[in-house]
Amino acid sequence: MLGRAFLAAAALAGAIFTTGAARAQQTLEAIRARGTLACGIHTGVAGFALPDSKGVWQGLDVELCRGLAVAIFNDASRLRLVPLSSSTRFTALGSGEVDVLFRTSTQTMLRDTTLGLRHAVTYFYDGHGFMVRANAGIGKVAELRDATICLVAGTTNEQVTADYFRSINTSFKPVVFDRVDQAAAALQAGRCDAYGHDASQLAGARATFPNPKEWLILPERFSKEPYGAYIRRGDDQWFDVVRWYTYALIEAEEQGVTRANAEEMRRSSANPNTRRLLGVTPELGESIRLDRSWAFNVIKALGHYGEIYDRTMGPDTQVGLARGPNEIWTRGGLLYALPLR
Repeated sequence: MLGRAFLAAAALAGAIFTTGAARAQQTLEAIRARGTLACGIHTGVAGFALPDSKGVWQGLDVELCRGLAVAIFNDASRLRLVPLSSSTRFTALGSGEVDVLFRTSTQTMLRDTTLGLRHAVTYFYDGHGFMVRANAGIGKVAELRDATICLVAGTTNEQVTADYFRSINTSFKPVVFDRVDQAAAALQAGRCDAYGHDASQLAGARATFPNPKEWLILPERFSKEPYGAYIRRGDDQWFDVVRWYTYALIEAEEQGVTRANAEEMRRSSANPNTRRLLGVTPELGESIRLDRSWAFNVIKALGHYGEIYDRTMGPDTQVGLARGPNEIWTRGGLLYALPLR
């Protein structure tokens, strides 16, 4: 998600890259030496990362962080979650404050080529939308001419909103905030006519409103927002770990390996792909310097991608999002694991 903070981040990238690349060469070794994974997450949006009533962080991105800790240590508790704002997330990663971002961060060309960072893999597909009061009589975004629109600084949503209103030759009044909760509160307070953000994050914000049914997410989508796991450039081995760990969660769903049946399938499956995935044969773990049971441990602890999605933001949660494009490819979605062989 490019905004005003992008230029500032790009200006810092040169200095960060010189020290960051050297540090990145030893990311996995540094994680093992300190005994914890540092994972950047959102400051708070339901479905992706939000503390529950006991103060425990929950959400898709949080679960992906926990799973990566399991892949490395076979221990989800060996994890430090670092909430980061949209405007600080990339500098925090580049400076070494965190090892990886699973933080609703759209993959774009300029982010990938100018910040000294690299997106390792796409794990969620979304698009920019707008939310309004359900009783406002607004059915499409073109009816928001000259509207006041709440936006979050440091996101692609600033640019997408500006581009759209420029394309229909009309003005709008942006009201920009540092955090999602601030923008959502301003919308509820009537400081803006609409809130522009990725549709999943609009749904997450709406889920926390006192009366969610009073708010409507308009059906149009105005951008491609593929969320990627980001790491520092210059560490191919860490890139491989983050990339293939994420693919393993998707592959497990494709093969029907669940949290409940992983042990039985490890014992009894004759499928060579399943045996490789679950560590019966050791070559996958050896190739990325992890334990042979790395993927089995993750699936046994958290389940496959679909299980994680369903319990964090699926139809039976307060966010209530159908899988849509985040369904696996054999069921009409865009998720597709590269072959783990």
